[in-house]
Amino acid sequence: MPKQLGIDLGTANVLVYVRGRGIVINEPSVVAISAKTGKVKAVGLEARNMLGREPQETIEVVRPMREGVIADYVVTQEMLKYFINKASGRVSVVRPEVMICVPAGVTGVERRAVRDAALHAGARRAYLISEPLAAAIGARVPVSDPSGNMIIDIGGGTTEVAVISLNGLVVWRSIRVGGNKLDEAIASYVKRVHKLRIGERTAEEVKIAIGSAMSVTEDIRMEIRGRDEVAGLPRTISVSANEISEALTEPLQQIIEAVRSVLDRTPPELSSDVIDKGMILTGGGAMLRYLPELLMDVTGVPCYVADDPLSCVAIGTGLALEHIEVLRDSLDEM
Repeated sequence: MPKQLGIDLGTANVLVYVRGRGIVINEPSVVAISAKTGKVKAVGLEARNMLGREPQETIEVVRPMREGVIADYVVTQEMLKYFINKASGRVSVVRPEVMICVPAGVTGVERRAVRDAALHAGARRAYLISEPLAAAIGARVPVSDPSGNMIIDIGGGTTEVAVISLNGLVVWRSIRVGGNKLDEAIASYVKRVHKLRIGERTAEEVKIAIGSAMSVTEDIRMEIRGRDEVAGLPRTISVSANEISEALTEPLQQIIEAVRSVLDRTPPELSSDVIDKGMILTGGGAMLRYLPELLMDVTGVPCYVADDPLSCVAIGTGLALEHIEVLRDSLDEM
């Protein structure tokens, strides 16, 4: 039987699930390219370690995925080929079947681009599954039941909010706000308030270390280094968790509005199910401190973080491939 791969082709990270083995790859969706020849020099973690440190005349480090969709087709194809070969084993002569998740809001053209990239990267057959459905399956939500289950998947480039029933999305909203926008908001705040320019990796480290969706009573602080906007010299400052909470207000408000929009449009029969079961958070953004409490405060609906939220989408794509006959009507195939 051909090898089956489930791929979470994310804006920030690529996760690959292999049937029988679980997740075998979890690396940044970053590619380093030779500025002179255009050839790929490094992919994933090795490429990410070059980010912000590369000599611009010889190496270009890029993220080929932007806001959940392909921004650079050729580089995405090379990245997929690298990860498919790494997961399959380079000596494998059997081309794998691949299931890839895509945001619910992507266009037909964007869907075809993902399928074509997978096929040209070495897949024997490529299926697409919507990200909220994959996240729900990976979180072990009973998606085939005739009852409402609400999922909020906050990835690197998008936030997907959906109510799922009978293996399909009944109501959904996809916004191009995710972990990357949270990082940008932190960097922008530090630049505006402290006149310090920091890189995206530093902003992400701050978010993970002291980021919070709500104000906290403890004085939690972190030292960060960057370049002084006025003097142009390196400088170290201390920022508090409450400052970061303030910095994240705007992108979090957009996520809240998306959640409210889906709740407002959910049929009454399914609304009662959602109130009983609560909302389930998946994706890297689900790990932001006090986010479940914030969403519960503004909606009145209980909110929980799934077990292993970072891996839910990748696990869901793999499980969907294992149960493809049941889900076929909910998938795109090529």
